[in-house]
Amino acid sequence: MKMAKNTYKPLIGERLLYIMVWSMALLVPILNSKMMSEEHIYLVNILTAWSKLLPYIFIFIVNNSILAPYLLFRKRYISYVLVTLAILVALFYSLEYYYESIRYLPYAGGDLYVIHGRASFTDLAWYWNVLLGVFLASANCGIKFMFKAMENEHKMTELEHQNLQSEMDALKYQINPHFFMNTLNNIHALIDIDSEAAKTTVIELSKMMRYVLYDTENQVTDIANDVRFIEHYIALMRIRYTDAVDIRFEIDGEIPLGVKVPPLLLIVFVENAFKHGVSYNHPSYVHIKLSCDGEKAYAEVRNSRHSSTTVARGGVGLENVRKRLDLIYGKRYNLTLDDSRAEEYYVKLSIPVAR
Repeated sequence: MKMAKNTYKPLIGERLLYIMVWSMALLVPILNSKMMSEEHIYLVNILTAWSKLLPYIFIFIVNNSILAPYLLFRKRYISYVLVTLAILVALFYSLEYYYESIRYLPYAGGDLYVIHGRASFTDLAWYWNVLLGVFLASANCGIKFMFKAMENEHKMTELEHQNLQSEMDALKYQINPHFFMNTLNNIHALIDIDSEAAKTTVIELSKMMRYVLYDTENQVTDIANDVRFIEHYIALMRIRYTDAVDIRFEIDGEIPLGVKVPPLLLIVFVENAFKHGVSYNHPSYVHIKLSCDGEKAYAEVRNSRHSSTTVARGGVGLENVRKRLDLIYGKRYNLTLDDSRAEEYYVKLSIPVAR
């Protein structure tokens, strides 16, 4: 329903423009009387001026409602030109003939009552009135083309928005199964090692699933929710690795209230750090730092590297998050993936935030 509402905004604007233009045209006789400092505004003068507008109003209505939609916009250009000219010539020639035939009418007192005026604002010949009619029809068509282009652009924007949202949803839901598959593997490993830890892990996982199911349907979520999600994930990792891995999660300063970010964006880098940065045979670490200044959110993730592990820069998770970033922010984000050091892999991300 929202799309339909937005689609008809250009149509409403077009109608309002016509109402304004014709209202000004109808007010001209009244304003002209005021400017001439007449003591009284004579209704007969105003009605006479309005009567001279009637042919042009008729042309506008016919062109706007019939000729332009059914001939011009259907690319029947020759038919449109011929029909429009035929109507204009027939209308103004007939009006001139009519006014000429009643120019002198007997008045009740026996005198001659002269009716002065034709079908236009001035005493122009019928062919000049036809030219004015062509100008009016052309102006009407130009306005209609302008608003039609605006409407088409509006529809394209809505369609692109729908496609963008569908693509982002597809990428988001590609990430979730990948993440939960790894988490279930962790729980499976813990069941035989520490059943109590496995129970705690299930509780943490349920909190995370609740977030994914109910809080990630919108395009953005409160950054506090995403931070809490990462905290649950890190708590799950701490249960699995105990003190064997140096896990640090730091929030630099305070996170402003009401700051919005895309859901499940940062977790990909955190998950990737644990996946490739932890070794059971060598000292390992995962250091995560988040901050937000109210305009941008920053994330830094560092993890140890080992000769037996390599970071898959083209992996499913990282590739999806790159696509999401491109779709959401275009060129308004910065992502650094640094693997130049043999012993450390470093990720730094900065994104604009919404409120």
